[in-house]
Amino acid sequence: MSAQFEMVGIRQMPKEVPFKKEKWYQGKPVLAIGILIFIIAGCLCCNLFITKDPAYLDLANCSVAPGREFFFGTDAMGRDIFSMIWYGGRISLLIGMAATLISTAIAIIFGSFSGCAPKWADMLLMRLTDIWLSVPDLLIIILIQAVLGKADQLSLSFVIGITSWTSIAKVVRTEVRRLRSSEYVIASKCMGGSFFHVLWRHLTPNFISSIMFMVVMNIRSAMIAEATLSFMGIGLPVGVISWGTMLSLAEQALLTNAWWIIVLPGMFLLVTLLCITSIGNYMRKKGDGRHSNL
Repeated sequence: MSAQFEMVGIRQMPKEVPFKKEKWYQGKPVLAIGILIFIIAGCLCCNLFITKDPAYLDLANCSVAPGREFFFGTDAMGRDIFSMIWYGGRISLLIGMAATLISTAIAIIFGSFSGCAPKWADMLLMRLTDIWLSVPDLLIIILIQAVLGKADQLSLSFVIGITSWTSIAKVVRTEVRRLRSSEYVIASKCMGGSFFHVLWRHLTPNFISSIMFMVVMNIRSAMIAEATLSFMGIGLPVGVISWGTMLSLAEQALLTNAWWIIVLPGMFLLVTLLCITSIGNYMRKKGDGRHSNL
């Protein structure tokens, strides 16, 4: 029968392939999100399952290897590393998020002002941003922290935050220049809306998705900066427990062959950073796909 249809120039329609519904978790960093939630929940609720004081100096058990009594061993001062990791994670995550909030706020205000400014002012602000970008962030952080004096959680979050806003600001500026001619923005200005009213009600909701992956990556960068400064001995003091200050004991760990002092906190920091990176990359790809469909 099919041969007869082909002889008269009629082709059979191909069979429809049944649509296979994509599962909700496909293509999403489910594992990274799950691990990150577990780590954050463990750090926030560690007082519910931690029985040892992370700051207690048990001089009779210095540099003890992992075992039944000390799951992750002890450091050179006899402190329980298992307790220190969970309590120290609070400080590292707090600095990362606080610094990101500061840098995001600066970036949104600066980038929006540049995007709405006249051409000459916009060029001037962008040249200043390029000059700031040309200087390594770590050098600026060290300089400002030296001016402020002894580091603590608030000062370190502030210093890291005010030095890591430039990349987000350039993206915000580009988005604002694209949105500033929209009808709803012009109407809001004609009705007497101030700069911050237009920014908060009309501009930010439309470009926030474009910078979310950069905001997530800034949390990672802030945590790396805190760990780097503490490792170099110019960050948080040793008495303040964080993943960075725990890594600052690496020299003692290498001299005494106590590998657990540096490896276990380093693994927690590395896994957290990898999870944040995976989530940030997913958000970037999702944003790129959304823009390509416009």
